[in-house]
Amino acid sequence: MNTLTVCLFFTGAVLAGSAPSPDSKKPAGWPDSAPLAKRNLVFALEPGGFVRVDVLGERLFRVRHGKTRQWTESALNRYGVLNAAFADVAFEQSETGGVHVVATKQARLSVSGKDGAVALADGGGKPLTQQTAPVYEAGGGYDIRFTLAREERLYGLGDVSRENIMRRGGTYEIWVKNVNSYIPIPVVLSNRGWGLLMNTTWRNTIDVGKTDPERMICKAARSDLDYYLFCGPDYRSLLDIYTSLTGRPTLLPIWGYGLTYVCNQNIDAFNMINEAITFRREQMPCDVIGLEPGWMSKNYDGTTAKAWHPERFPIPSWAPKGPHTFFGALERKGFKLSLWLCCDYDLGVYEEMQLAAAKATAAAGMKTAAGATVNVQEGFSDERLSKPAGTRAGATGAPKQAQPEGVEPWFEHLKKFVDQGAAAFKLDGSSQVIEHPTREWGNGMTDEEMHNLYPVIYAKQMAQGFENHTKRRSMIYSAGGYAGVQQYVATWAGDTGGGAKPLASMLNLAFSGHSNHSCDMNVSDVEGIHFGFLQTWAQENNWDYWYQPWLLKEEHTAAFRHYDQLRYRLLPYLYSAAAEAALTGYPVMRAMSMVYPDDPAWDARLGQYMLGDFLLVSAFSKDVRLPAGDWIDFWNGKRTTGPATLPVEIAPNRGGALLVKSGAIIPTWPVRDHVEKGWSSEVGLLVYPAASSSFTLYEDDGRSLGYRQGEFARTLLTCTANGKTVTLTIGGQQGRFAGMPATRDFEARVRLPERPQTVMLDSVLMTEFNWDERGSTACVKIPACGAAPRTLKFN
Repeated sequence: MNTLTVCLFFTGAVLAGSAPSPDSKKPAGWPDSAPLAKRNLVFALEPGGFVRVDVLGERLFRVRHGKTRQWTESALNRYGVLNAAFADVAFEQSETGGVHVVATKQARLSVSGKDGAVALADGGGKPLTQQTAPVYEAGGGYDIRFTLAREERLYGLGDVSRENIMRRGGTYEIWVKNVNSYIPIPVVLSNRGWGLLMNTTWRNTIDVGKTDPERMICKAARSDLDYYLFCGPDYRSLLDIYTSLTGRPTLLPIWGYGLTYVCNQNIDAFNMINEAITFRREQMPCDVIGLEPGWMSKNYDGTTAKAWHPERFPIPSWAPKGPHTFFGALERKGFKLSLWLCCDYDLGVYEEMQLAAAKATAAAGMKTAAGATVNVQEGFSDERLSKPAGTRAGATGAPKQAQPEGVEPWFEHLKKFVDQGAAAFKLDGSSQVIEHPTREWGNGMTDEEMHNLYPVIYAKQMAQGFENHTKRRSMIYSAGGYAGVQQYVATWAGDTGGGAKPLASMLNLAFSGHSNHSCDMNVSDVEGIHFGFLQTWAQENNWDYWYQPWLLKEEHTAAFRHYDQLRYRLLPYLYSAAAEAALTGYPVMRAMSMVYPDDPAWDARLGQYMLGDFLLVSAFSKDVRLPAGDWIDFWNGKRTTGPATLPVEIAPNRGGALLVKSGAIIPTWPVRDHVEKGWSSEVGLLVYPAASSSFTLYEDDGRSLGYRQGEFARTLLTCTANGKTVTLTIGGQQGRFAGMPATRDFEARVRLPERPQTVMLDSVLMTEFNWDERGSTACVKIPACGAAPRTLKFN
C-alpha cells in the first residue's frame, strides 16, 4: 500500500461546544454520554482541542475531533443504525516525539499531539494514510482533505450518480434526491486497501479529485467531524468490516428471491386473482403479487387510517380475514401479497420514545428488544429536543392524527393488514425522498439533518415492526436509503426503469455494502428481460400499463418464461450468494472492478458483472470482455480462453451473454411455480471442472429469523481435475435448522472432454450413468446425501 495524505480544515461548529452557526441555535451533534472505556482514547493537542480514537476492531477505528472533552455522536449512532457492540481487541498505545500510536495486530493509527494529524498504516507499518495539520476557522461544518495517489481509484458513494463506478474526478452531493440520488452513502473504498465512512446525516459533499486532482475533499456546512477509517487487503475484507459497522445485508425470505410481479394500479381483487391464475397456467413461476396505491380507499393515503378500497377490494366486515378472502385464494395458489405504501409520518418521535424506553428499562434492570413497541410518551430530556413530540411546521400533506403525530409507531396501523395476509411492502419514494425545508421534526432536527436519515429509520421501523409482529423475515423494498439501509430492507432503482443506469446504481450500491437491489424490469425487449431476471432479486412493475407477460409479443412472452424458469432453477445458487452477503457483506452482484481489481480497464465496463462466484452476465452491451481463464457460454457450451472480447448476440430468447467461469459448481433446483423452503429434497449440480474449485451450498428454513442465530446448514462442494481424473465431492451437511431434512438427493451434470471409462461413487463402480454426447456431459444421480460426505470420481 502507498501513502495517502489527509488534510483537515475545520470551519467552526464542527467542534462540540463551539459557537453555533448563524442558521442554527442547536449543536450539530447529539451528546455522547457513554462512559469512556479502555478502547476510547483521547489525545490533547498542543494548540488546544482533542482527538478521540475508538478502537473498534483490528482494522477499524472511529475518529472524532473536538474543542472540549464533551463528545457528540451522529443520528446514525443515536438511533442504532451503526453497530456499537464490538468485541474488545488487543492493542498497544505508545507515544514518541509527541505522536501517539495505537497499534493492533492488523493496523496502526497515529495522532500528532502537535496538530491533530491522523495517519493509518497496516499491521506491518506500511502507510495507508498521512494527514497534514488541520486548520480551525470560525463558522460551521467541516472540510476534510485526503491526498490521493496518482493511480488511486475510489468506489462507493451508493446511488449518488449512475454515470460511473470509479468515482475519481467527480463531485458528489450526499443528499437524497428523487430519481437522481435515491440512496447516497458517504462511504468510499480505495483500491489501495482503506475505506472511509463520514459519520453524518447532514447534507454533505465529497469531491473525489475534481477540484484538486490530488485530493478528496469532504465538506459539510453543518455537522461535527466524525468518521470511521478501516483497512483491509481487498474489497471483500473492506466490505466485511464496513458491514460489521453499518449492518449486514438482510437475508430475504426465500420467496423474495423468486419473482415479484406488481399489478396495474387500476386492478381489482377479481382481476388480481385472474392474473395470479394466469401465471400458473402459463408456467411462469411467481411468488409475490403486488398492489400499487389503488388498493387504498384514498389514493396515496399516507395516514395511519388507511383502508381497503371498498369497491375494488371488498372484504366482508363480519369476517375480514381467513381462507374465504382473496388473501386465502392467493395463499392457496402459492402467492404472497405485497402492498404499496407512502409515508410522510414523523418517524423521529418514535425513535426518541424507544431511547426513553431503553433508559427506563435499563434503570429497572430490564431489556427492550430492538423494534419492540414501547409506551413511553413523556417529553424528551435531550437539550436538542426543544419541541415536544409531534410538533411540526411546514409539513407537506401532514395528516391529522388522533394523538400527536409519531407517538403511535408507524407500523402499528399496518398490523391489521399483515394479520389479513399482507406479506410484503413496497415503500415508494414519494415523500421520503422529497425535501421538507421548513419542517421542524418532533425529535428536534431540522430537515438538513433529518432528510438523509429519514429513509433509513423508515426502513428500520418497517423491518423491525414486521419481524417483531410475525417472528418472520421481512420482504420490504424501498426506493430510498442511506448508510445502513442494507440491514433492514431490499431496494429497487425507483422510477427509472430497467436499463443501463439502474445497472450502474446496483454496482455502486454493491461497492457500498448493499446487496439486495433490483429495478423495474423492462419487458418490452429481450435485453431488459435478460437483465431483469439475472440480478439479486427480480420484479416486474406493471404500474399503469398492459405489460402482463402473456400480453407481450410472442417472442418476448417466450423469453420471459424461459428466463423466469431459469431463475427458479438457479435459486439455490442465488440464495447461497445472498446468504454470503448476509454473513460477510460481499454482494451477489459484483462489478468487474470488484472481482478483478488490478486492471483499471474494468472501470469502464458498466455493461457486465459477476452474478455470484461463477456467472458472468452482460447487459445492454454490444460485446463482453472476458478475464483470464476459461469461460463457457451457458447458452451453447462453447469454451473461450480469456483474456478475450466477444460480440454479444441477441436472439429471440437470449437477451445477453451468460458465461460460466471454468471450475464452476452451480447448484440448481427443479422448476416450481413458487417456493416456500430454503432447501429442496432434490438438488442438481452443474459442474464445469477446472484444476480445483469449490462452492458452499447454503440451506435454511427459508422464512424465520433463526439464521441470525446460526440456524442454517452449509455443504461444501469441491471439484478437482487431474489429467483425465475428475473428482466431485459433496461434503457432509454442517449445521442445523428447523425442518432440516436428513438427506437430499443430488444429480450431478459434469462437463467432461470425453465419455469417462469408469465412474465411481464412494469407491463403488457405477454400471449405469447417462452420457450426453452433444453436451459432452455425464449425468449421475447421488442419492441420500446428508451428514456424511460422498465422492464421485470419473476416469
